[in-house]
Order: sequence, then structure tokens, then C-alpha cells
Amino acid sequence: MIVKDCMTKSVELVTPDMNVAAAAKKMRDGDFGLLPVQKNDRLVGMLTDRDIAIRCVAEGRDCKSIHVGEIMTDKVLYCFEDQNLNEVIENLGDNQIRRLPVLNRDKRLVGILSLGDLTHSRDLNPSQIKGAMDKICKPNFRK
Repeated sequence: MIVKDCMTKSVELVTPDMNVAAAAKKMRDGDFGLLPVQKNDRLVGMLTDRDIAIRCVAEGRDCKSIHVGEIMTDKVLYCFEDQNLNEVIENLGDNQIRRLPVLNRDKRLVGILSLGDLTHSRDLNPSQIKGAMDKICKPNFRK
């Protein structure tokens, strides 16, 4: 099975110049924990609820005056829509991430793949998903 067979195709986006409060409202209203950040039709980052909590709220910054580009995660890991799911599951576990933006081969965003999407796939072995979950949830203690 390939990624596009089980990914979520409908994706909301934000821009780096959007204020964090507006992005957070978009997350709340859509029940998202992650929003891709797009500039000039290219994926330039990812904004997570954790980014907002750690880099904005915990620092006492004003969510209405801070822009998404100031707190987003600019390292974007992704997969391709025609990639094999087994390979992607390994990458999720190895990188301890729960969601990946899905790009076509022209590197245009076409969807999001989440652990939830994987659980709905009938072609995957449940032990593969469990293995990825075990890796993702493994504590990563920093010194």
C-alpha cells in the first residue's frame, strides 16, 4: 500500500506572517495539532501546538504580536504520496513523529499522514503500527 491510499487529503495551511493567535484559533476550530506553513506555494515549516506552548506561551510572549515564522519548526520531514507505507512507518518511529506532510514528486503539499490514518488501513499489520508507536513514545531524555 502507498501513502496516498490512506492519507488525509484536506489540509489547512498557515503562512509565516500570520499571528500565532490566529493560527491557534485555526487549530482549535479544526481540531488540529499541527499546521503546515506555506510561503510562495512552498512548504517552509510546521507549526505544532507544542511550538505554541513552548516557544510562545511559556516564554510569556504575546500570541497576537508574534508571527508563526518566529516559532514554527523549520525542519520539515515529509514523505511522498507514492511512497510505500512500510517505509514511512519506519521513518515515523525513527524520528519520533506522529504526523508527516505528504508531497507529490513536484514537492507540492497534497496531504497529511498521521498515525490515526495508519490505523484505518486494512493492509497494514497491526504489529507494524505498534512498533512505530513504541519508538515514537519512547522517552527522549535530554541532558
